[in-house]
Amino acid sequence: MPEQKALISVHVQPNARASEVVSFTADVLRLKIAAPPVKGKANAELVEFLSRTLSIRRGDIMIVRGQTSRDKLLEISGLTRQAVLDRLLPPEPPRQGRII
Repeated sequence: MPEQKALISVHVQPNARASEVVSFTADVLRLKIAAPPVKGKANAELVEFLSRTLSIRRGDIMIVRGQTSRDKLLEISGLTRQAVLDRLLPPEPPRQGRII
């Protein structure tokens, strides 16, 4: 069975008070990261935050593109794209239909 890999486009906002998922819009995951963008600290915190949140090893997360940019492409091994998004994003509330 081939190994599952997910490619996720990410926009990172460094120097936040806390690391958190902000949104997923236009096929881009937006995150706040509680580390400065100096000497790889924000990248290290990004990988640490995602490994904790997704319950996977840090080694399963690789920054494919964007080492020095806020816009990054991540490869996450062992999970499908949908599994990653399901773990990171809160479930949508059930829709309330109008009864006429």
